[in-house]
Amino acid sequence: MSELNNKFSMHTKTCGELRKENIGEEVVLTGWVWHNRDHGGLIFVDLRDRDGYTQVVIDPDCVTPEEFAIAEHLGREWVIKIEGKVRARQEGAENPDMATGQIEVLANGLQVLNKSLTPPFSIEDGIETDETTRMKWRYLDLRRPEMYQALALRHTVAQAMRSALNEHGFLEIETPILANSTPEGARDYIVPSRPNPGTFYALPQSPQQFKQMLMIGGVERYYQIARCFRDEDLRADRQPEFTQVDIEMSFVEGEDVMNLMEEVLAEALKAVGVEHEFPLQRMQYREAMDRFGCDRPDTRFGMELVDITDIVKDSGFKVFSSVAQSGGIVKAINAKGAGDWSRGEIEKLASIAEANGAKGMAWIAFTSDGKEKSPIIKFFSDEEFAGIKEALDVEPGDLVLFAADTYEVANAVLAALRLHMAEALDIPREGHALLWVVNFPMFHYDEDEGKYSAEHHPFTHVLEEDLDKIESDPLACGSYSYDLVMDGFEVGGGTIRIHDAEEQKRILKVCGLTDEEIEEKFGHLIHALELGAPPHGGIALGLDRLVMLLADKQSIRDVIAFPKTSSASDPMTGAPNQGGNCSPAQGSGSSYPVIIVQEGPWRAFLNVTDKKD
Repeated sequence: MSELNNKFSMHTKTCGELRKENIGEEVVLTGWVWHNRDHGGLIFVDLRDRDGYTQVVIDPDCVTPEEFAIAEHLGREWVIKIEGKVRARQEGAENPDMATGQIEVLANGLQVLNKSLTPPFSIEDGIETDETTRMKWRYLDLRRPEMYQALALRHTVAQAMRSALNEHGFLEIETPILANSTPEGARDYIVPSRPNPGTFYALPQSPQQFKQMLMIGGVERYYQIARCFRDEDLRADRQPEFTQVDIEMSFVEGEDVMNLMEEVLAEALKAVGVEHEFPLQRMQYREAMDRFGCDRPDTRFGMELVDITDIVKDSGFKVFSSVAQSGGIVKAINAKGAGDWSRGEIEKLASIAEANGAKGMAWIAFTSDGKEKSPIIKFFSDEEFAGIKEALDVEPGDLVLFAADTYEVANAVLAALRLHMAEALDIPREGHALLWVVNFPMFHYDEDEGKYSAEHHPFTHVLEEDLDKIESDPLACGSYSYDLVMDGFEVGGGTIRIHDAEEQKRILKVCGLTDEEIEEKFGHLIHALELGAPPHGGIALGLDRLVMLLADKQSIRDVIAFPKTSSASDPMTGAPNQGGNCSPAQGSGSSYPVIIVQEGPWRAFLNVTDKKD
């Protein structure tokens, strides 16, 4: 991060930009004391700012006695200002691990700008401090170089995308935060409306309906780096509030959207020094499920799922044969290198299978000395056993893991086991792998709700050849949809939208809405579609996830300045709390009763109060 604009009154250079070429220059530096060492009368200070570190030497012959006395008692994270001259380090004292390791600054002036208490953890990379502590003192955590670099990477990616979209004629347009609900698959965060007692807004899970309205309004090319809110179970790649690069275009087909996004991605990756080949692979949804068991495959390693249903459908192992004969599927993966695991180690994997819907897990271990271990081998004929070994490309040292269930459950089980075994066996997954997964099903059946739901969202255009199946066979309907997958994560999802009002009403009815509910919740969209809506489509990229992967982090919390914990709380500010302007006005004595919202994504309890101005 050299050649920064340093025309400020308090410093002339940053702590990370000085090099041999600066030797002899008089400089002024400001920053935090990282390390402070007394070496035989000379005091060495490692001074840190956002750009890096510089070693400062404080010699009693070069500063006033008062300044040297201050230097002797500098504490960690004190904020200081140094005036001095750049000089070469003594031979043998260079530090090749520091960008500024060939020089140091001999101070001729020192000023303390602020003192600091002893910080609760060390301000340096690679610390093992627990995440909650780091988040409680987030402003200290952000001083660590790797945290600043993650935020700088995020900035660079966002600006490169903005620049590329601007070059393609897009307008950046903001959409409302206080809005109505859109069915994006999670619960809404809701905000009571004081001027309209008993009513409330929903914070947007995405700007979906607004960007469609912009297309109907003739904008044609829109983007926004949008804040979105979803009340869902959190994990390493989810936050209650997150950022997406939201894009919509008119008069396009799916290939147009994907081609445009590849140009934008190429610019973003180039900006952060990442090389990747374009165009990207287009993988059909069904192929992804067949080969990897999920719609966001990590293609950087093998261990693909293999269908052995036909091989074992008549076997003596009833668990397999009964599933195969009842319309289910039997699949397996070969975890090469795990064949010598103990039986106890292997059977612990059953908990992963059960967590993904299986009733148990079958396995066969082929040890490196040529032996075969498993309680199920005896149930197979020689021909069946040979068929399994051939289908799975078995060699000594391999461990074959099986799943026998419905297509969905068998895939989910082996997809989870595949990722677990890749971690356990430390399989190399170098670089980045980007691809498109396309043509998702339009619907899935929600067992919990007892109704059909849209796989992406209910504004997705059904494949032309499947339009006549919407009511008669919803699960047979495909859609014009495409997800961008990177390293086993979905980093973007998009569709071609419905631009015909009648198709939109048909989709919403299949999802369980009545004519009255459609008018109440989506009347504005239906009426807009009736007034000359153009064909349109778009995509939303998860900026947090993309930057997390580019920064090689394990959690999006490490690339967000002020994230929430896994319980959706903020240890630094104490949010959420019961105080602030949400409490009843003192002495007003009035509040509205709790509102219980029974249906749709607005299931929540609200305590709406009559807060007086």
